[in-house]
Amino acid sequence: MNDQSTFTLVDPQKGNLAFKLFTFGDNSYFDHLQRNNFYSLIWVTRGSGKVKADFSEYAFKENTLFAFAIYQPFMFLADSKIEGIALQFHPDFFCIHKHQQEVACNGVLFNNIYNPPYVLVDASAAAILNNILEQVKAEMQNPALAQYELLVSYLKIFLINASRLKTSQQPDATLAVADTEEPFILQKLKDYIEQHYKTKHAVSNYADMLNISPKALAKITKTHFNKTLTNMIAERIIIEAKRELYLTNKTVKEIAYELGYNDESYFSRFFKTNAEVSPQLYRETVGYNRMGM
Repeated sequence: MNDQSTFTLVDPQKGNLAFKLFTFGDNSYFDHLQRNNFYSLIWVTRGSGKVKADFSEYAFKENTLFAFAIYQPFMFLADSKIEGIALQFHPDFFCIHKHQQEVACNGVLFNNIYNPPYVLVDASAAAILNNILEQVKAEMQNPALAQYELLVSYLKIFLINASRLKTSQQPDATLAVADTEEPFILQKLKDYIEQHYKTKHAVSNYADMLNISPKALAKITKTHFNKTLTNMIAERIIIEAKRELYLTNKTVKEIAYELGYNDESYFSRFFKTNAEVSPQLYRETVGYNRMGM
């Protein structure tokens, strides 16, 4: 890859990646497990294959835009040569949690435990996204006054357009089933997890609330979410734990207690099992202390 296809900004104080835009012409960048302390937007413009993300596996084709959150595990298994564009940014550069009201992509593009981590890019969307990326390239090639502010603005526009695209595509994605009862159960399940994930961690809790057997509920969640209910509950807890580690100065013990864990060491093991990093290391690399707040 020549210099003109990679554009990188490094945090001058910490020496780590702040913002990066690059093109790729094969699968060598993503053919091994990724767990990054930055956000990744990966637009596959050519090729097809499968992507493993969290506890699920999805087939993809060309013109698919993927969005992976901090420390979210993923890797690509390509059927043939894949090409595309990747945009990566550290939360020190742009914090999605802080700018949720402006961008509204958290829970749509990122940290969504119910929908696949990608959106299909049609011709009109491709033209818009390409235009934004060309402006990013131009700015990074010829930096001038207020470069950071301008790049953040371009990033916001990109995220907003991608979020709108996904919102337009996803409403019926998980509910397109013949059985009219299952969509109701799925929606109630999502509501119950959101209401009770801090206090109810067992599959049986949700099966009881839905008046359905744990086995039947397991089959429904596997069919429509491509993951187990145990994994869904765990992912929701981890998302909240990361948010607390990121935005607050609460101790790990305090966060664990608020999420229904009286044993801090047990919670830390649970967090590391699901995030592949300890709560303390997560905070040190992307969280409150690192932000110097």
